[in-house]
Amino acid sequence: MTAPAALPDPAAPDPWWKGAAIYQIYPRSFADSNGDGIGDLNGITAHLDHVAGLGMDAVWLSPFFTSPMKDFGYDVANYRDVDPIFGTLADFDALIARAHALGLRVIIDQVYSHTSNEHPWFEASRASRSGDKADWYVWADAKADGSPPSNWQSVFGGPAWTWDARRQQYYLHNFLKEQPQLNGHNPAVQQELLDTARFWLDRGVDGFRLDAINFAMHDPALTDNPPAPATNRARTRPFDFQLKLHNQGHADIPPFLERIRALLDTYGAGFTVAEIGGEDSDREMKLFTADGKRLDSAYSFDFLYADALTPALVADSLARWPNDPTIGWPSWAFENHDAPRAVSRWTRPENAAAFARMKLLLLACLRGNIFLYQGEELGLTQVDIAFEDLLDPEAIANWPMTLSRDGARTPMPWTGAAPDLGFGSQTPWLPFGGDHAALAVDAQDADPHSLLNWTRAVTGTRNAHPALRSGDLRVLYSDDAVLALERDGGGERLVCLFNFGDRARDWPAGVPQGGTVLLATDVRDAGMLPAFAGLVLRL
Repeated sequence: MTAPAALPDPAAPDPWWKGAAIYQIYPRSFADSNGDGIGDLNGITAHLDHVAGLGMDAVWLSPFFTSPMKDFGYDVANYRDVDPIFGTLADFDALIARAHALGLRVIIDQVYSHTSNEHPWFEASRASRSGDKADWYVWADAKADGSPPSNWQSVFGGPAWTWDARRQQYYLHNFLKEQPQLNGHNPAVQQELLDTARFWLDRGVDGFRLDAINFAMHDPALTDNPPAPATNRARTRPFDFQLKLHNQGHADIPPFLERIRALLDTYGAGFTVAEIGGEDSDREMKLFTADGKRLDSAYSFDFLYADALTPALVADSLARWPNDPTIGWPSWAFENHDAPRAVSRWTRPENAAAFARMKLLLLACLRGNIFLYQGEELGLTQVDIAFEDLLDPEAIANWPMTLSRDGARTPMPWTGAAPDLGFGSQTPWLPFGGDHAALAVDAQDADPHSLLNWTRAVTGTRNAHPALRSGDLRVLYSDDAVLALERDGGGERLVCLFNFGDRARDWPAGVPQGGTVLLATDVRDAGMLPAFAGLVLRL
């Protein structure tokens, strides 16, 4: 009989990543050091002190590896090199050195479910059914009528199978046809991926975000997925019409994650966070972070595609991650490179400034790690990209039902009065947001009441109070507009109270009013919460 996993020692200090604030950098859009219109590693290095000044613990870099850029780096053609548009390995080493000098850890994406179709592995695999890499990808014969081996659908639209005339077989791709699926069941593939992880750990990285890791292995029997039951949510892609029971979430994934965890443990304080989306994500997130021997955390999608931010959504999401040492540690984000900007999704333009302040304080009060996407500290809005200017393959394939990811990937505005907004090129790969010059870093840095300086205050408060960073959480109150959370830890008890609505609300019954205000978005009247208010009380 297997012995139960040892529970964490409550007297042991928390690892650096527990409760960390992590800043996501999308390299193409952060800063351009050579004027070619595309952000790069040297541009990131030059601006890392901005990230450190926010009080962040770490940066997460989206892919910068060699790639034909069909999906902007998530189609990897060489896992162990830097794409020339971003720089060189020496530039990456300099970035690591600068980040560590500033006290920042560095987390990088690892894309283990698929590669580019231009990866040498795939080129060798498609060349022959008998070569040494013949089964490094998922190949299958056509059905008798020539149709694909199963009914599986691609996330980006259409069948998840493409015919290859060279092998006279179909290959699987859960995303673009240019992103063939690795055969994660193959021990040689697993070892190569582990060796890739070791390559970057040896260069000084502090952890990994594992992209789409629930797609890493499939049902080898290629069983058809059943239809999904009808819901009140719009279905924009064929992918939405199925329950993804057989092309993702295979039972062999957790043992592979244990191998990844064992490798990182040999390097000390490494950190791993899983990106897991889909209808079964809650179960998979807990499975992939279980028992303290798999991944450290899972990156929740609860807020990224939500149409509205409500107390019920927050309370329900938090309830799925109770203060239980046998359950993994959550990670939260309101924005990222794949989701529309939150201030454009969740509130009207006239309320954006107040809402953004409340939203950032709420994020900092959640139990778990928090991820801040570049520009979120400035209140950047979603940019409306015309169809003829779209680069995002998902948006192009599903136009107009899928809101473009390009609109959240536009360049960072550093200097409001500069023709290039300080990005480094006046004609970047995506256009600047029309209202983004007024939100630039230099303008907000000089304004003590700006969202940028509010973000610094929020993160500083979180870092200074163990109750916020890693303490227990309890929902004290929730209705249609008001949410009250209690955080306990480090010998202190805090109440975090929020009004999500656009009018003042009464202070909720049963929630303490006394104590010291550590941080507040607005001056409060006795017994009242102003519109879009947020505050933290120490009792």
